[in-house]
Amino acid sequence: MSSDASKEWSGTFKELGEKREKLRGLIRHHLLEHYARDEAETEADLDRDIRRAKTILSLDAAMNKVDRFLKMHSPRMGQGKRIKEVKSNLTDNESAKMTTSKGTIQGYNGVATVDKKHQIVIDAQAFGEGQEHHTLKPVLEQVEARFKKLGIAENIYQKGTVVTADTGFANEANMKYLYEQQINGYIPDNQFRSRDPKFADQKDKYGKRHQNLPDKGWRETAPASAFQFDPVNLTCICPTGEKLSYRGQRETDNGKIRVHFEGRLLQCRHCPKKYRCMQNPSSADHRNGAGRQVSFIIENKRLPNYTDWMKHRVDSPKGKEIYSHRMSVVEPVFGNIGTTKRLNRFSLRGKKKVQSQWQLYCLVHNIEKLANYGHMAAS
Repeated sequence: MSSDASKEWSGTFKELGEKREKLRGLIRHHLLEHYARDEAETEADLDRDIRRAKTILSLDAAMNKVDRFLKMHSPRMGQGKRIKEVKSNLTDNESAKMTTSKGTIQGYNGVATVDKKHQIVIDAQAFGEGQEHHTLKPVLEQVEARFKKLGIAENIYQKGTVVTADTGFANEANMKYLYEQQINGYIPDNQFRSRDPKFADQKDKYGKRHQNLPDKGWRETAPASAFQFDPVNLTCICPTGEKLSYRGQRETDNGKIRVHFEGRLLQCRHCPKKYRCMQNPSSADHRNGAGRQVSFIIENKRLPNYTDWMKHRVDSPKGKEIYSHRMSVVEPVFGNIGTTKRLNRFSLRGKKKVQSQWQLYCLVHNIEKLANYGHMAAS
């Protein structure tokens, strides 16, 4: 959900440094123009000089803002599988730039834990991260600590409690955490529907999603099958007989190994087939561009992992029955808070303030539940 932060003031430290230099160049340009027309001859010239002076002051304030941020902060690192720098933000550095179905926003992830019987929110936290993977562990630990503090249970997860979460929380680290902590959890991967025979004819019955999207200009290019890939020596030959550069291996979400190759700039720049091989042939025409990139999946005989353990649980008849209740438990809560309570964006900055606002709305939801249905539970 978006917050009171400006996504225009976000970027990596390299991007922010480039923004600072651009602002400095604009200031220099306006100053030179100002000096060149130092003596105003008419009233129109005087008004123009005043407007230019205000522009210079505005640009100088923006440049100092970026410069001060770069000096007082360090690069912000993500918490994904590959640790890399994520975009910082000058207006709220605890928020994150997220890609949603409604576009790119600058904001926070509101995570809520809801009980099945009464739809009461038992924990609510806000995280300034685009990915939800790393939020599962702190949320479950907070729930356990709260129930222990209230004297309800020393370990709530050892009392038969069942935990369900959507596919956004599915990764190997979370599955390992659930297994080692002996938490009775069900978190499906993003392919669990395709393994279910009941959804085999879903596309034929309801049609394909996004079938009327506008043409984005993508054209047919030479597929990866047109390249000669040697999985033993890890080499790749393009259709014109040139050897591509090896760019390393990466493990996919399903545990398979993907090998990446890239054509050399000089090879692709002068290749007669580049217009049939590359989506953007002009990228090979300058030194900062890239040649044709292609990747292949190689079979690796890996041992079963914790994701396989969770797949077996979710695909079982019991797992399907348990997980089928998740949407009817937690989604109405988000619908009530977002639609009825009109919380469509956070109006504050900083994780502490945003989390307080999120918890306040969840508290109002709980009070409304108790007021309307508390007497039924008591009886």
